[in-house]
Amino acid sequence: MTTRPRLHTETNKVAGILAVALFGFLAAVFLTAGFGSPVGFDGSVTRSIGYAMFDLSGGDIAGEGFLVSFITIAVVLDAALDGAVMLAEQDEEGDS
Repeated sequence: MTTRPRLHTETNKVAGILAVALFGFLAAVFLTAGFGSPVGFDGSVTRSIGYAMFDLSGGDIAGEGFLVSFITIAVVLDAALDGAVMLAEQDEEGDS
């Protein structure tokens, strides 16, 4: 039999004060952070990634940093797809 979750009623004032202080500190840091002016790229990022993938010269931008991100995202998405397929398969041993 399942029961509904219960609210934890024991209070710890020190933890509460620390949580509020941490929230205040992080809010102050985020609100006072300055960002520089946005800078665009002079050239085609897509073409530079393509040249970097095939180890060719001719890209306008150094695309190796983009290439590492591109391959990392590809590996993570592949792992997620493999996990989804594994979870979607039916268990044949348990079916009678």
